[in-house]
Amino acid sequence: MLINKTKRAKQNINRLFCLPLQAEHIEFMYCAAEFKQQILQLIKQAKSRIYVTALYWQHDEAGQEILDAIYRAKQNNPSLEIKILIDWHRAQRNLLGAEKSMTNADWYREQRAKYQLNQDSPLFWGVPVNTREVFGVLHIKGFVFDDTVLYSGASINNVYLNQFNKYRYDRYHKITHPELANSMVNFINAYLLDPLAVHPLDQSTPPTTKEIRPAIKEFRKTLAFDARYTLKGARFLEDIPEQLCISALFGLSKYSNQLNQVIEDLFQIVEEELVICTPYFNFPRTLQQKIRRLLNKGKKVEIIVGDKTANDFYIPPSEPFKMAGALPYLYESNLRRFSKKFEYEINQGLLVIRTWKDGDNSYHLKGVWVDKNYVLLTGNNLNPRAWRLDAENGLFIADPKQELRAQFEQELAHIRQHTQILRHYSELEEMKEYPAPVQKLLKKFARVKADKLVKMIL
Repeated sequence: MLINKTKRAKQNINRLFCLPLQAEHIEFMYCAAEFKQQILQLIKQAKSRIYVTALYWQHDEAGQEILDAIYRAKQNNPSLEIKILIDWHRAQRNLLGAEKSMTNADWYREQRAKYQLNQDSPLFWGVPVNTREVFGVLHIKGFVFDDTVLYSGASINNVYLNQFNKYRYDRYHKITHPELANSMVNFINAYLLDPLAVHPLDQSTPPTTKEIRPAIKEFRKTLAFDARYTLKGARFLEDIPEQLCISALFGLSKYSNQLNQVIEDLFQIVEEELVICTPYFNFPRTLQQKIRRLLNKGKKVEIIVGDKTANDFYIPPSEPFKMAGALPYLYESNLRRFSKKFEYEINQGLLVIRTWKDGDNSYHLKGVWVDKNYVLLTGNNLNPRAWRLDAENGLFIADPKQELRAQFEQELAHIRQHTQILRHYSELEEMKEYPAPVQKLLKKFARVKADKLVKMIL
């Protein structure tokens, strides 16, 4: 007997393994400066372990400050276990468009020599999710300090940590939960620290990507099909229906991807309202279809996306143009087409699109809120790249008695305060209004049908 998609999605959600969570054990932060201070404080307080997973750890003032704190903690407590996992490719190249200079990996080795740390305990590990960066990166989030998880989409650099009064806005949550922290650490040790594919970046020169290409391919395959968070003491959500609880999710590739499946199921079970945050407006087809279905059924959908000038790839017209600078315009073009398609729903108030802009700061928020019951914390950009190429994770929270509702509403209020509601698609610029180099590149992409490929991998 066939069951409908919504009933199946509810069954999937109810069969998630979840850990009971006390409301007082989760703390919300609302700005990058506060997030940075929490990192420094938790490093100082750590007694047994510090595990970091992030896309990158940049060689700049904020990166240096946090790394100095890490080394001081290790000097003060030699038994402190420290593992920092970052993307293999990103660590060994310069920023897009930047002149060639010392890479982050070079800096890690320099700092290790400076602090004269014992050679048998590497701090930085490079994780190659694919043989080329364009086809997949380590996009797993979460810092663990003893029994505390600090979860954010942010990496470590000046702008993510508001070093010079300029910030990249993200979400920031501190969760004190021994089983959750253990689960995240166990996942790293069991699946990410593969001895053949994953190598230290702060010791002697690591092998080349070419030398470990077969190991990388096998590593990716294992991650995609076998990797899962194991939660000791967890129960099915349906067995604890009145309990605030949390679950850790992982996903890589379009096959056997638990995180993608949960996101699709959350979109499917909406009864009243869905709120989505994404910095890059480029939904996978499956999510576009689910949004259309919700609107057709009279459900309310709110999408909060960065203005093109708040995109981290944005280059002001006054500065030299680089290819990556066309991406914000490509995303805005996507948004314009989408809002034109749903003009009626916007007029009816069913679809609310907000664009975020705060001076020359940038926007990096991701997440999903469903009714008053479910919230997803994640680094997943809800785009085709996240759906197919990058290694992603997330924290699912079920809040049946709305114990965290006031804090989530406060979080959304902070996010919305620098937004404008899009009343009509014509408020967004057309192609002919873009800078000439952007027009030329986007027209070229469209002519050779490369725009579809670009949307798949960026």
